[in-house]
Amino acid sequence: MHFRSSIIIAGLFAFLFFKMYNPNPVNPEKEALILQGIISSIESVHFNPKPIDDNFSKHVYKTYLERLDNGKRFLTQKDIDQLKKYELQIDDQVNRRSFEFFNASLPLLENGINKAKAYYREIMEGPFDFNGEGMIEMDGEKRKYAKDDADLKKYWKDVLEFEVMSKWVSSMSERDSKKDGENPKTDEELKQEAIKDIKKRFGDWFERLDKLRRSDRLEVYFASISNYFDPHTDYFSPKEKQDFDINMGGQLEGIGARLQADGDYTKVASVVVGGPAWKTKKLEDDDIILKVTQKGQEPVDIKGMRLDDVVQLVRGKKGTVVILTVRKKDNSVIDIEIEREKVQLEDTKAKSVIISLDGKINNIGYIHLPKFYSTFEGDAGNSCAYDIAQELKKLKAADVNGVILDLRNNSGGSLNDVVEMSGFFIKDGPIVQVKSREGKPYIHKDRNSDVQYDGPLIIMVNHFSASASEIIAAAMQDYGRAIIVGSNSTFGKGTVQRFYDLDQGISGFSNLKPLGNIKMTVQKFYRVNGGSTQLKGVIPDVILPDNYHLINTGEKEYSNPLAWTEIEPVPFRQDVVKIEHKNALVLNSKKRVEQSENFKLVLESAKRIKENKDMTAYPKNLKQYRLLNDKKEAEAKKFDKLGDVDIQGLQVINLAADLPKINMDESNVARNEAFIKDLKKDFYLEETLMIMRDMIRMEKSFAAQQAKMGSEN
Repeated sequence: MHFRSSIIIAGLFAFLFFKMYNPNPVNPEKEALILQGIISSIESVHFNPKPIDDNFSKHVYKTYLERLDNGKRFLTQKDIDQLKKYELQIDDQVNRRSFEFFNASLPLLENGINKAKAYYREIMEGPFDFNGEGMIEMDGEKRKYAKDDADLKKYWKDVLEFEVMSKWVSSMSERDSKKDGENPKTDEELKQEAIKDIKKRFGDWFERLDKLRRSDRLEVYFASISNYFDPHTDYFSPKEKQDFDINMGGQLEGIGARLQADGDYTKVASVVVGGPAWKTKKLEDDDIILKVTQKGQEPVDIKGMRLDDVVQLVRGKKGTVVILTVRKKDNSVIDIEIEREKVQLEDTKAKSVIISLDGKINNIGYIHLPKFYSTFEGDAGNSCAYDIAQELKKLKAADVNGVILDLRNNSGGSLNDVVEMSGFFIKDGPIVQVKSREGKPYIHKDRNSDVQYDGPLIIMVNHFSASASEIIAAAMQDYGRAIIVGSNSTFGKGTVQRFYDLDQGISGFSNLKPLGNIKMTVQKFYRVNGGSTQLKGVIPDVILPDNYHLINTGEKEYSNPLAWTEIEPVPFRQDVVKIEHKNALVLNSKKRVEQSENFKLVLESAKRIKENKDMTAYPKNLKQYRLLNDKKEAEAKKFDKLGDVDIQGLQVINLAADLPKINMDESNVARNEAFIKDLKKDFYLEETLMIMRDMIRMEKSFAAQQAKMGSEN
C-alpha cells in the first residue's frame, strides 16, 4: 500500500506557521503524516469505511472529550463551550490533516489538571465535613460538567471527602468484624489513616498525570478517530505495537523482569523464572532500580522517569548486555550485569492436568489456554497450536477418557493457530469463512487428514471468550464434534484485524519515522454454516449461569460495532464422532444446575449485580453512608464462600512429563499449586465433568471410554 507524497506535503504546509500549546517538543509534520497514514489506510482497506463528514466529526468530538476527561474532573462547562465550535469542524480538519480542535483542548486540560491539583492539596489539609446532605454522583457519564471553577472546586471537595469517608467506613467495618482483635484502633485513628491513604493515592495519580506527554494525548485523539469505523480499529505507537507483539507472542527479548512504578522510582515487581535476570540470582522482587547502563555507554539515572521509558531502556536485542544499578532491601547498592535473551512468559502458555471426580468420572484431560498466542514468525514451540498439540500428545499417552479445553476469558489471537488447532479434532474440512469488503469469502480449511484427538471433547467458554475462541467453539459446534459449555453467549467479536505499518505505507520521510501502526478491521469471519459470531457470539449447547447472566456484555456494548450479517454456508461433515443425545445432555445438566446450591447463589448474585449496576450515587452523610455500606456488606456475605470451597471429590493431578519443569524452581511450584488450588474450587468444572460423564455414557462413539469407565457410579 503506497500513499501519494504530494498529498501529504500539501497537508503539511498548513503546519509550518501554526503555533500550538505544548510544553513538550512538537513535530507537526510527523503528526500530520501519521494522520494521513491512518485515514488513507482506512479508506483503502477497512471492511466498512465511512465518509469523513459531520457524523464523523460529532463522534470524534464526543468520544475524544469523554476519554480526555472521563470523570469530568478537570474541564468545566465554560471550557466545553470554548470547544463547542469545533464539533462540526473536525472532519474538515482531518481532511486537511490539521489539529485545531486537538490543540485547543490541551491548554484547557492542562489548566484543569493544575486547578484540580491545587484544590486537592488545599482540601486534603482539612477540615472535612462528613455531615453533608444529598448524594454524590460518581459516574462521570451521568454527571454534568462543573459550571465554573467554583463548582469544580466544590466537586473536588465532595469527591475527596467521599473517598476519605469510604475508606474510613471500610476500615471501621473491617475492625469491627475482628471482634477478638487486640488493641483495636479508634475511629479517630482510622480516620487519620484514611486521610493519609487518600492523600497518597491522589498524589500518586497527579504525579502520573504530570508525566503524560502530548504524544499520549495525541494517541487518544487518533484512537477516537479510528474507533469511529469500529471499536477494534486503532492506532498503535511504535512502543504500543511492541507491547502488543510481546503480549501476543508470549515472549520478549529482554531481561525477564516485570517492573512497576513506585513514586519517582522503578521497582522490580517480579522476576520471570528461567529468564536471564533469574539466572543471575542477584535481581530480586522489590529491588529499586536507580540507573540503567547499556554496556560500554554512560549510565542513565532513571529517577522520576516514566515507567514505559524505563522499560524501553531495559529491553533490548538478544545477546546485548544491560547493567542495572539497584538498591536492595538492606539499602546496599549493587550493579547487576545481565545479558538479554528471549524470555518465555509462561503465564500465557497452554497447560494441562488430569482431573477426576470420585465415584463419578476419572482420568479426564484438562487443558487451559489463556490466549491464542503466536509470535507471527513461525517459531516452533511458541505457537499455541504447536503447544496444544504437545498437550494432547501427553494426555493421549496418559490414556485419558476425555478432554476439556478451557477457553474461558480467552480473548483470542492468532487466526492461523485457531484454524490449525481446530483441525486437530476432525479429519479435514472448512473451519471458518473470512470475507473482505469486496469479493467472495475465503475459506480457511484444515487440510491435514490426521486427527490428533478423536475422543470425547468439551469446550468451556464464557462471556469473555472472544474472536479465535469463538471460531473454534463455533466450528466444533457446527461439526457436532464437541459440546460447548458456558455462559449464555460468548463475547461476539466476529471481525478480523491486521496491522499496517505506516512506515511501509508512506514512502520517504525517513527523518520522521517510525510512525507506528494501525490495527484495522479488514474482514469478518463466518461460521461454516454461514452465520456470524459478530454481536451474537456463540450460544453454548449447555448454558451455565454466571454473575453476568442478566446483563448485557461483550461486543454489543461497544460504540459503533459492525453489524451481524450472514453468508452462504459451505459443505462440511465429519465422521470422527457422532453426538446424538445433545438434548438429553442439556436436560440432565439443567436439572443438576437447578438443584445446585452454588448455581442458585450465582443466580441470586447475578440478580443483585443487575440491580446494583446503575447505583452510582452515594450519600455524602457519614451515618447514611455507613448504613448503606453495612446493608451491602450484609448482602455480600451471602456470597463470600461462593467459588471459594473445594469441590468434594475433585482431584487434580499433574502429568508426570510436566513435573521436572514444575519442580525446577520454587516459583514454578507456587504457581502450579495456585493453579491446582483454583481448579479444585471450580464448580463450573465440576458440572462440566458431569456433562462429560453423561456424554460418554450416552454416545455410541465413545464405546471405548464406556468400557474403561464401567465401574463408575
